[in-house]
Amino acid sequence: MRGLGAGVVAGAVVSALMLGGSPGGGAGSGPRGDTAARAAAPRAEPAKMPADDESCRPRESYRPPSVMPQPGHMPAGSTMAAIVKRGRLIAGVDQNSYLFGYRDPLTGNLDGYEIRMLRRISTALFGRDDRIEFRTISSNQRIPVLSPDRKVNPDPVDIVVDSMTINCDRWKSVAFSTDYMNAGQKVLVPKSSTANSIRDLGGKKVCAAGGTTSIDTLRALKDPAVIPWPVKDWTDCLMLMQLGQVAAVSTDDTILIGLHKQDPNTKLIGPRFTDEPHGVAMQSQAIDFVRFVNGVLEQMRQDGSLARLGQDWLGQDYGPDFAPPAPEYRD
Repeated sequence: MRGLGAGVVAGAVVSALMLGGSPGGGAGSGPRGDTAARAAAPRAEPAKMPADDESCRPRESYRPPSVMPQPGHMPAGSTMAAIVKRGRLIAGVDQNSYLFGYRDPLTGNLDGYEIRMLRRISTALFGRDDRIEFRTISSNQRIPVLSPDRKVNPDPVDIVVDSMTINCDRWKSVAFSTDYMNAGQKVLVPKSSTANSIRDLGGKKVCAAGGTTSIDTLRALKDPAVIPWPVKDWTDCLMLMQLGQVAAVSTDDTILIGLHKQDPNTKLIGPRFTDEPHGVAMQSQAIDFVRFVNGVLEQMRQDGSLARLGQDWLGQDYGPDFAPPAPEYRD
């Protein structure tokens, strides 16, 4: 299992943009948002989901190309060619989800399961894993930073890899890759807590990051009704629980495993009470890029590297619940 001590990681919450060629940094020079490179990207028909969610199959994404292009040699006029011409992939990531996307306080570099996955996408595009401009974002920024509307978002990112649940509502705004890891909402409490599941927390404050499916689920709970407590980042939830200001933290078990490792005086309780397939999010009109990323994920499934990421980062917690799901395609 990789990682640092609980106190070291929990105390290192720094907002920063990472650029440069170091192992933990992105790469590329010049102003953010190369407009010429962006303009070269084709604008295909936007991704569409059925209006009726009952007929929606959110896990279905776009089939990858039968033959993947070689790094540095993307199809002319494609979204990937524009990214390669720019010289860097612009990615929205978390820096506060220990094990998945976090800033190593000893090096200042971003690392984790999802950061390593992004590096594989960079390698597929450029032939090297450090051509990434990381933009650290909060959970409620994950969709807005992908908006192609230059009036509200003058400098959009290409991709978001940030423990993002695939669902029908989000498909209306962004396009998703195939599911790379299944998760489910659970609860983290202090070891001293007598609660055994979410059902024991009625009337109590339960923390989750704003702009997530987790906080929406907490708001919708009726039996029992809890008091949803939204914050900006997951580390804020952990701090509030340590201070006794909330009774619990509730989100995907993947994130809770990281919080538990930061503070061993906590415990996960109860079964999963939601199903949370995780996907890479991209701009809804960049279907060629979605297919490309799905091709990278399929390569990672086939060579075992996607499963190894889970083993490396989740360690003994890695098991069939987190094994890479089989891809589902709509075409």
